[in-house]
Amino acid sequence: MSKNEDSVGVELDNIQKEFLLTNLDEDGKLSCLKAFKVARLIGRKPIEMNSIIQSMGLEITNCELGVFGKLKFKDPNIQVYNRLKQNYMGHETLECRVLWDEAKRSNLKTVGSTVKNSDIKVSHCQLGCFRSRNGKKELG
Repeated sequence: MSKNEDSVGVELDNIQKEFLLTNLDEDGKLSCLKAFKVARLIGRKPIEMNSIIQSMGLEITNCELGVFGKLKFKDPNIQVYNRLKQNYMGHETLECRVLWDEAKRSNLKTVGSTVKNSDIKVSHCQLGCFRSRNGKKELG
């Protein structure tokens, strides 16, 4: 995970900090899914979460698309892979939000498994954690 180059100075009040701290995992990190939840709870935009977390000396973990973290993934889904490659041809990368939109057609775990085990490159994390990630191997 790389530091966001668009870091913003964000101050949280004690209630906001408490919401964030009560959502940390056993390793003291905030999961990708919980980061979206906390952003909503504290009235912040998801893109601000990485800066907020870093300002508190914490980390976001377990990207649902397999870019970083310890989540276990299944085998890639060739239908999802082909749909992504076909529908987004000509793009060097697929933005995180596009992949989350694709997850509405199947599910997030299937899209994450497909991304994690393929040549799909992810860019522009919605939480501000990274701008791009190199893919792995081509399927199909």
